[in-house]
Amino acid sequence: MFSIYVRHLQRLFSPGLFVLMLSLTIAGSPPTRAAVYEVSPDHSQATDEGPGTAGRPWKTFARAAEAVKAGDTVLLHAGTYREGVTVKADGTATQPIRFIAAPGEHVVVTGADRLTMLKIDGDHPVYQAEWPHRFNTWIESMAHPNDERHVVIGRAEQVFVNGYLMRQVLDRDQLALGTFYADVDAKRLYVWGSGNEDLTKADVEASTRQTVFQAEGDHIQIKGIRFRYAANRAQQGAVLMSGDHGVMEDCIIERTNAIGATFTGKNIIVRRSTFRENGQLGFSAVRAHDLLFTDSLVEDNNTKNFSRGWEAGGNKIVLCRGVVLEKSRFLRNRGVGIWFDIGNEKCTVRNNLIRDNEDAGIFYEISYSLHAHDNVIVGNGFAVTQGAWGAQAGISLSSSPDCIIERNLIVGNREGFNFREQIRTTPTIENQKEVPVWNHDEVIRNNIFAYNQDAQVWGWFDVNDERHWPKGTAKAAGGTDSAAKPDNLAAEYVAKDERGQPTGLSLEKLNFRFANNVYVAKPHQGMIHWGVTWKRHEKYPTPAAFAKALGIETGARALLPGFADLHMLDFRVPPEVMKRIRENYPKGTVPGVNLGVLPKAKSASP
Repeated sequence: MFSIYVRHLQRLFSPGLFVLMLSLTIAGSPPTRAAVYEVSPDHSQATDEGPGTAGRPWKTFARAAEAVKAGDTVLLHAGTYREGVTVKADGTATQPIRFIAAPGEHVVVTGADRLTMLKIDGDHPVYQAEWPHRFNTWIESMAHPNDERHVVIGRAEQVFVNGYLMRQVLDRDQLALGTFYADVDAKRLYVWGSGNEDLTKADVEASTRQTVFQAEGDHIQIKGIRFRYAANRAQQGAVLMSGDHGVMEDCIIERTNAIGATFTGKNIIVRRSTFRENGQLGFSAVRAHDLLFTDSLVEDNNTKNFSRGWEAGGNKIVLCRGVVLEKSRFLRNRGVGIWFDIGNEKCTVRNNLIRDNEDAGIFYEISYSLHAHDNVIVGNGFAVTQGAWGAQAGISLSSSPDCIIERNLIVGNREGFNFREQIRTTPTIENQKEVPVWNHDEVIRNNIFAYNQDAQVWGWFDVNDERHWPKGTAKAAGGTDSAAKPDNLAAEYVAKDERGQPTGLSLEKLNFRFANNVYVAKPHQGMIHWGVTWKRHEKYPTPAAFAKALGIETGARALLPGFADLHMLDFRVPPEVMKRIRENYPKGTVPGVNLGVLPKAKSASP
């Protein structure tokens, strides 16, 4: 039977595609049940009434999504698929359902339609077309969130002229070069190109669909597909993966109105995919336990300037357990690079390059048990973002206990590592009831903090109980009194008030452990700061002064690592330096970064 199936594949596909389909079969799809369908929107014989074969392919992606069963594979050929696709069927662990772009072919699934009936309107080269679409209809302003800042940002319409995004205005009188206006009451759309061009001869597209792909079933796999231009509202992904055990490989999700993709299923794998230039976030995850995000790129998101204190930047992860972000790049996001917020547990961030995000590189907020290790974190936190105190470091722990931060290169950020503390509560994965949460039982060890502008380490504690000072020395001058030895009281044994908030805390009870970190700063850069600037705030010029005053640092060293070339992300060091910092140096590889030991003949830069 298997040989018959192989001959069938040989008849259907070219030699290259035959090898692909045979490998998929051997990988786990039993040949007696699996079907192979093809979709080709531009094929002369394409029709949704046909059998979905190479000679008579289906015309739409949605037709394939309706037909598939466990074990089936759909091969998508080149073309622009202007449709929204939902897959309801389930695959299985041994018979997943696969949607694969044909190798070497450009497959685009878009939320936009072409505007082909444009007519010039008025003296200026303003063109109009019929516009029956309304988004965010539960809000009168059609903006989400519904506030003054987001009155335009929170709208969902998008218009592209020859691939360039036009700016939205809210009145016809505000039209100017490079803008559009959606008159939803009159059902008309007005567009003025950025180059005064004749739009009847241009490629003009307007986003009309809020979701372009949704995998509701379990064991759904997508590979090699480019998704773009959805009219999705804030906090909603253009691509939704809500089934368990989904796989996204080699996909690109770009220029959607809000979030590129939202993951809500369990045990999802995202591999070698790109999330770029999306209006709000690259991706989000909610209760997506055991998500594995690997070998991927998240760059240049929050193009619409959503509020960074609300939800904007590279990603937002909520109420997830066991998420792993690894071997990926988070670059130039306009907000936080990696953001965990609300009740996450036991998450891991490892071997990533986190560079030039405008706010914090990693912001772990009101969550539990982060393990961040072996990352290279460079150039984050330099935006002038109102209210971002304590959220503009390479790594920031915001009211998030039981974390381990180790073997990270944290170089050239606004701040290196910091704590951010307020009186906070969070729901948990198991219980929606809000519970108090605060920084305690943290381990920060074997990191290299180098050349961070304002401070290598900063404790931003905006709390009135002065818990971040040693017992009995809360009012003492910083850096002069030696602290009592930690009394090793775990957080669960502290006293609490009627709201469940801790009382009687001191630095000893917080159980912070800084160990064997390397610190280096230029003369004009800060070393270690403790306290917010509007309350008691002490500066420690050396790690030794920090250790003496607070008693939470051991084994600290100040030395020049002699990196080869920071501009080129060449973090190789001389052999004699590596001998001294081997325990601090990242293990494994980091994408886009040169790690290791310099040849003896090559001299390192300072």
